[in-house]
Amino acid sequence: MRYMLLMWDDETEGLSPEQIVARPEFSTWLKDVESRGVRHRGARLRPAAEARTVRIRDGKLLVTDGPFAETKDQIAGYELVDCANLDEAIEVAAGHPTATKFSVEIRPFWEG
Repeated sequence: MRYMLLMWDDETEGLSPEQIVARPEFSTWLKDVESRGVRHRGARLRPAAEARTVRIRDGKLLVTDGPFAETKDQIAGYELVDCANLDEAIEVAAGHPTATKFSVEIRPFWEG
């Protein structure tokens, strides 16, 4: 089953994708998921301040700077994985370095 792992953080570190990949704990996690054959792809997202939220209300386009929700933590990146079941997805997410300081949300895809 396919899952999206959403990594959350508070954006205080501001690390680039290259800096994250260079961290030993991330390299270890990446090697693990690649050896399992469950990783499809992943990416670090740019800061929430660069985001735009788009809505249509009463036929009018509304564009808001930043994320729609006002929260301390923001979605920092994602991984697409294909795991045998939710238990394996939880195991994969628990091994991600983000889980030790912030959180990793697991969202299953609708299959069809």
